[in-house]
Amino acid sequence: MSETLPVPSAPPAPARRVSGVPIRLEHVTKRYPGQDRPAVDDVTLDIAAGETVMFVGPSGCGKTTLLKMINRLIEPTSGRIHLGDEDVTNQDPDRLRRRIGYVIQAGGLFPHMMVATNIGMVPRMLGWEKQRVTERIDELLDLVGLDPEQYRDRYPKELSGGQQQRVGVARALAADPPVLLMDEPFGAVDPITRQRLQDELLRIQDELGKTIVCVTHDFDEAVKLGDRIVVFDVGARIVQYDTPEAILAAPAEEYVADFVGAGATLKQLTLTRVNSLHLRPVTTASVGDDAADAVARARAAGDDFVVVLDRRGRPISWPTLAEVSRMAAIPATVDEKLPVVGLGSTLNDALDTMLAASQGGAVVLGRRDSLAGVVTIEMIMDAIQRTRQETAG
Repeated sequence: MSETLPVPSAPPAPARRVSGVPIRLEHVTKRYPGQDRPAVDDVTLDIAAGETVMFVGPSGCGKTTLLKMINRLIEPTSGRIHLGDEDVTNQDPDRLRRRIGYVIQAGGLFPHMMVATNIGMVPRMLGWEKQRVTERIDELLDLVGLDPEQYRDRYPKELSGGQQQRVGVARALAADPPVLLMDEPFGAVDPITRQRLQDELLRIQDELGKTIVCVTHDFDEAVKLGDRIVVFDVGARIVQYDTPEAILAAPAEEYVADFVGAGATLKQLTLTRVNSLHLRPVTTASVGDDAADAVARARAAGDDFVVVLDRRGRPISWPTLAEVSRMAAIPATVDEKLPVVGLGSTLNDALDTMLAASQGGAVVLGRRDSLAGVVTIEMIMDAIQRTRQETAG
């Protein structure tokens, strides 16, 4: 039975699951023949289990080369690489890569294989039983917000760019690897899709607790996604390795301040997440419900709209009471322009979403795209004003 959904105010967060392992790079160097300077010069770096660490720096600084040395797509000239307590420097590279998820732009899917075949590739290589592979494929499609029945038998060319990227993430997670490497994963999609994929990654990471290393050219993306950020200079020299808050507040060198760019104070605002707000309760109705009943419940709650949920409890539209009043039953119509954000979205994301949709609010999604509540533009502006006052003080 659908009902008015109360949303608790800032509930205490449950203990976060960690399924990742620490990564340690010791004096890792990469020299290419004929080059005077190493591409990566004597890098030592510790990454904690379950953290998302973002690699940022100018083009050609060595950040992508360093990332690819973790799974030995590029072999280090010298140095050691540890996953957990295990030195994998001289391990068979193919065996190593089956234990590390890898996501690139546009998902890197095999175009001649269906979605299910793409996702199940590594588990099949590891000898999983057919039934276990099938169950894992459906589990992962659900995890990344794609209906298994609708998407498992499609080919990549039948998917949008954002859907392809979600399948790419699902494939990288197929064998439940402790480490996920991502190389500019969202660089080939439009800004709105990029924001939704970032939100999806935050949600998935909150649920799984993998160790994620991600290369990006976008410092705002690094601030949003990263537990920590590594700012590199040429030769993968580590200029600063710290939390986004610390880097924005106190850049280690003028180089970092220049890289962060103008508007560092505004970037501080992007550190505030939707999950820090007291979300507004909302009246819901499921597909097929009696429309008159939904209208009555919404009016009793003081709402002027209803959020419609599909059979899996996911928001698909939010018609006004005037629109619902003209219906006999709640339809299964999906509003492709429904403004949605995640609990991990920044206030800046939420504001952009509302402006792009010309709406005064947005639907907030929780785990597995379930409804968490609604955020309004007034709530965003109040939070921004409080943040400015705290920063000024």
